Amino acid sequence: MDKIEKVNAYYEQEHVFAKAIGMLRKLALTTEVEETYKWQFPTYTVNGKNVFAICKFKAHFGIWFFNGVDLSDPLGVLQNAQEGKTMAMRHWKFFEAAAIDQTQVLAYLQEAINNQKQGNITVAVKSKKPKLAIPTLLKNALKTDTSLESAFKSLTPSKQNEYAEYITQAKQEKTKHTRLEKIKPLILEGKGLHDKYK
Repeated sequence: MDKIEKVNAYYEQEHVFAKAIGMLRKLALTTEVEETYKWQFPTYTVNGKNVFAICKFKAHFGIWFFNGVDLSDPLGVLQNAQEGKTMAMRHWKFFEAAAIDQTQVLAYLQEAINNQKQGNITVAVKSKKPKLAIPTLLKNALKTDTSLESAFKSLTPSKQNEYAEYITQAKQEKTKHTRLEKIKPLILEGKGLHDKYK
């Protein structure tokens, strides 16, 4: 099944909000967006960039604006799609087809399209995990064994962090020493602590 077939199947599926999302689709297709299918939803793009998606759920339906944070939102209807997880995405929820004001919805769609075309969008910044301080026990072991130190330094920062965290998380001093002895051969082999699981 190609993407357009998937889009059509999504809209044709029996659902309490089938007619309502059909209305939103009709509005979307009056604009210059391209219709595709991503993440199990009909998604609308401009120049290959995601602008909005139309979605249906058990208790509501609506529009996801991928850069909704940049919309003026004169009606105050947009909500963060996933509080604490999404930075830019906003969701306009509807609970009945009668709540769709075509003029207002079209204005939001058009503003989202214009923002995308003009580059007026928020770019998500990935937060870097802070580098963990190397515990004293590991530091001392590296100082006294040059081959261990050299092998440790050649590991990626994420692998170094795995080892530092492994020792730091041990509550008892005896456990820390046991863990140190366990990881020494892995470090000398240039392996990460969790390599066998990857």
